[in-house]
This record gives sequence, structure tokens and C-alpha cells, in this order.
Amino acid sequence: MKNFSTVGARFVIAALFAGGVTVGAQAATCDFLPNAPDQHLVVKGDTLWGISGKFLQHPWCWSQVWNLNRAQIANPHWIYPGQIVYFNRRTGRLGLSPDDGSDNGVTRLSPQERSEDMERDAVPSIPSSVIEPFLTQPLVIEADRLARAPRIVSAGDSHVFLGVKDKAYVRGALDGGSVFQVFRPGKPLTDPDTKKVLGYEAFFLGTMKLVVAAKPGSDVATFEVLSSKEEMGVGDQLVPLPPTPIINYAPHPPAQLTTARVMSIYGGVSYAGQNQIVTINRGALDGLDIGAVLQLYHFGATVPDPTAKTGWFGNAPTIKLPDEQFGELFVFRVFQHISYGLIMQADRPLEVGDVAKSPE
Repeated sequence: MKNFSTVGARFVIAALFAGGVTVGAQAATCDFLPNAPDQHLVVKGDTLWGISGKFLQHPWCWSQVWNLNRAQIANPHWIYPGQIVYFNRRTGRLGLSPDDGSDNGVTRLSPQERSEDMERDAVPSIPSSVIEPFLTQPLVIEADRLARAPRIVSAGDSHVFLGVKDKAYVRGALDGGSVFQVFRPGKPLTDPDTKKVLGYEAFFLGTMKLVVAAKPGSDVATFEVLSSKEEMGVGDQLVPLPPTPIINYAPHPPAQLTTARVMSIYGGVSYAGQNQIVTINRGALDGLDIGAVLQLYHFGATVPDPTAKTGWFGNAPTIKLPDEQFGELFVFRVFQHISYGLIMQADRPLEVGDVAKSPE
């Protein structure tokens, strides 16, 4: 981990946390930019990532230079357009008011009641327009959930495909749901390390609502199509419509040391760059949550060692080249074993199989 310095002093961030709270698996220190401003006026369109980039060499250090506990860091609905973020150079801290000379210059933030309208105006972690389509659509269906997802068994009235207001007959456990998303399973997402299938890509087709529940002795219910993005028909499957989330989580290192591999790039392309979305083979059960930041590395190839002596059978010994860091990934949607991340910065193209690790 690196140290940050400001006006000749060095501060260990973990020691400044309220109650000794630390973020990530180990204490971390961060570098302020040499030309960091004394303050920044928050304006509409700002993001936590962008604001932190004005002060810090690593935007993921944002949460580590505020005197906040873990709960406050996880959901920072306290930064709004019109406020000013101040840089206290003496303490190496950021705050929403200038140093008043008390409490060693640290501005402590306390929870305040906010209206829903104000909460929607709160500065988001990353550009929300980039990830909005990915927040509620069933992008990934994990293997166990796919096996028990309800499915369309008949389109009714001899329809091959369903359109808005068409009826459809669905078989399977609805678990009390009334509005569902319709999806079609896509290619499997295979863990590059274990070769185990962790889930399947899901193509979002539209939405349906329950009209008539299954009668006693039957598990077939009647649905009506509410919206249709693409053609849907017999064999397509359903998941309950999730609530619309408000994503406003401060960038932070994972709660535990994490090493993941990129399984796929959204859109089926071979390479990805800034503001593109990828899946990785780690999720909530591996300690990831929304807002976790990982550093991206190219996976070091295993190559023959041309300087080594050839073995008995004419085979040259091989060596694994080091993984090389080239970017940063912001995790914005988490499943049990899979997560979706947005590439925030990349010096070179990302490929499937590349590595995502806890920040160093």
C-alpha cells in the first residue's frame, strides 16, 4: 500500500477512522494529488468518483479520507449540488465545512433526514446513465435459480410469439410475485479458474403481470404481456421484477482481499475499455458489495524460458509473466458468485481472463 503526503506530513488513514473502523482487508493509505485544490463546489453532474479524482491519485480512496463509519460510507446520501468539499491540508482530510480548529480539524458527519427528492439529487458514485439499463434487468441468472424459474408453456390463441396485451400461460412457482421480467438464457458464464459454470447470461425480453393465479391442482397461471422489448414465446422464463435501486455507494476497497477473473464483456465483444461493463467470477459470498473497487491486471502469460536449458525430452521450461496493472473496476451489481463492474479507467484494452484484485 502507498502512503500519501501533504505539506510534508504522512498520515495513516486507518488510524483516523471513527472508532478505528477500517475499510478493506487491511489498513490503507492514499496519495493526495500535489496540485489538489483547497475546495470544490459540487455541481449537478458531479460524481463521487469524479470529485475524488480532483483530490486523490486513486479515486477509490474517497471513503478513506472522510471520518466515517462503514454504514455511512456504504450509502453516502450527504453530498448535494451547492455544497463545498474542503481539503484540510493540515490533517489530510476532506469535509463539508472548513476547519474550525476543533477535533483536530476533522469534520464529523452525522445522519440527517432527507426527503426522497433530495435523495435522488444526491451525488452518485459513478455516472448513473451508464449503468441504469443494467440495474434492474436480469443480466445474469445463476445456475440454481435458472432451474426453478417459471417458464412460458403456451402462448395461447395459436400465437408463436407474444406481444403487448397478449395472454400467456406460465408454469412454475411464483412465490407471491405479480409482475415479472421475461428473459431467455444465453451463453454460460464459466469461471476461468475452476471451469465451473456459475450462471448464464440473460437476454431481457419484456415484462408480464399475473392475471389469474393457478387453480387448485394446477401450477399453470395466466399472464398478460405488459411490455415487449424483443419477441418472447414458449420456453422463455420469468423472474420477479425487482425494486428500482438508488445506487449511491462510495468507492471503497472490498471488505476482504479479493482476486477475481473477467468472465465476459457485455455485448459479446473481445476487448473493452473505459465505461464498458464486464462480469467477474466473484460475488456477495466472496465479500464483494456495491461500490467495491478492484484494480485490473492483464493476466500474465505462461511462456517458454529461452534462457533455460532444455529438459530431457526437449521441452524448454516455462515461466509465468507478472500480471500487469492497467485500470480500475467499479462493482455496481452483485449476485452470489458473479458481479457486474464498470471499467472506470483503462490504459489498454481489457480481455476476457484478465484479473481484478483488491487495490494495493
